[in-house]
Amino acid sequence: MMPALKKYYLLFCICQLGIFFCVKAQVNPIAGSADGNLTAMIDSVAAAANEDSSKPVRPHFRIGEIVITGNKKTKSYYIERELPFKKGDSMQLPQIVEKFKSAREWLMNTRLFNDVVVSLKSFRGYDVDIAIDVKERWYIFPIPYFKPIDRNVSAWASKGYSLDRINYGLKFTYYNFTGRNDKLRLWVVTGYTRQIQLQYEQPYADRSLKHGFGAGFVYSAFKEVNTGTSNNEQRFINSDTIPYAGRFLNETWSLFATYNYRPALRTKHAVRLALNFNRVDSAVLVENPKFFNNGKETILYPELSYAGNYMNVDYAPYPLRGFMADFGFVRKGINKNINLWEFSGSASYSKPLGSKFYYNVAGNGTVKLPFNQPFYNLRLLGYRDFYLRGLEKYVIDGVVGGLVKNTLRKEVFNTNVPIPFFKTRSHDHLPLRIYVKTYTDWGYVHNPVFKSNSLTNQFLYTGGFGIDVVTLYDLVLRFEYSFNQLGEKGFFFHVKNDF
Repeated sequence: MMPALKKYYLLFCICQLGIFFCVKAQVNPIAGSADGNLTAMIDSVAAAANEDSSKPVRPHFRIGEIVITGNKKTKSYYIERELPFKKGDSMQLPQIVEKFKSAREWLMNTRLFNDVVVSLKSFRGYDVDIAIDVKERWYIFPIPYFKPIDRNVSAWASKGYSLDRINYGLKFTYYNFTGRNDKLRLWVVTGYTRQIQLQYEQPYADRSLKHGFGAGFVYSAFKEVNTGTSNNEQRFINSDTIPYAGRFLNETWSLFATYNYRPALRTKHAVRLALNFNRVDSAVLVENPKFFNNGKETILYPELSYAGNYMNVDYAPYPLRGFMADFGFVRKGINKNINLWEFSGSASYSKPLGSKFYYNVAGNGTVKLPFNQPFYNLRLLGYRDFYLRGLEKYVIDGVVGGLVKNTLRKEVFNTNVPIPFFKTRSHDHLPLRIYVKTYTDWGYVHNPVFKSNSLTNQFLYTGGFGIDVVTLYDLVLRFEYSFNQLGEKGFFFHVKNDF
């Protein structure tokens, strides 16, 4: 890397940390305390409840009725399962009011509601009735599908925005199918690739609402196969460039079942068992004999995986406060055709700094054993959400990899835009939040087998500035101007949602 660029990158990191500590020093420790009017109200209720009002001791109150409104589809007992309190609990009134905030956050994080209001409804002596009003989302999405096959917009742009590289079809998803946050999915996609998917997930199948299950089938066929990596970019073979014009070069199917266990609000566990089939054309092995182990064209293998998740954040799609983490492992195969143990984990910590500044640090890591893996098992940085901002056009394959992302955000706009042409109560406004941000990312990938790419086996770092737009249905739009250690810079655009 050029010395001048190293100097500017170091200056950029120092400035970002300086802003972080300066803003943190301005945080008023009393700003997060209970509102004065609320405190006065609590004291007045406590004084009225005590015989000697000259000594306003705050007594314990009991949770009475929990009145839920607005839930036309969602079961009331499922909503109650997401609350940090239940009928009959006893605690001081400030504790009850403090749990209202947590209750709203948990209900919003189910992705079932556009808005949730939790409030005190009435007092009956030492019994406190609570009102919960929800605005349900739309749960049925028969969405026409039209999307490039490339990893992201930047990768598609490098192919000249070719319409020949488009997939189209229909994605039908029914969220909250029976009112218990279950999901039914049927996808039929054709075009450059072909995909058929049928899946059902029921996270709360028993009376305790702790155990669940899922099952599904996925079939995919591809005319283009990523057979290797050159100059840190994917190398493809296309059926239009070989004698088998229009032929699918790769076919896969997977039949799977899952078991879910959620013992508490913040913790989830999932176990998945699958049977996978993968076939490649002989032309793929001509390009890369190490695509699979032993020069195989067809592999059939079992897969066992576990995933654990802990979440305690205000809003999972775009957290501003709290901590969340996950850990998992995958075991693929039982013989030399496929032999992989993969361990991965991620964590994210977000903290308000005052004056509408927020800091977030997030990390991901993956280890694949044994290290001697075929190309098929080497995907790491540059795929899905596992990338460094500023290196989107590149992929870095390997068996050990990790990254850390540091982001400092400032909220500049937060409002609800009325939607006059919608008469429904649940979609009467459009939430809109806008943040400006600055960031630095660090990463590393170890690849002991394929060493020809310059970004493997070395420290990676990028930085930049951007704008995030957060709106309805967990939609996050990211506009970013980034630079990297190669001296490159440019504009990048990302869209994230759950559709």
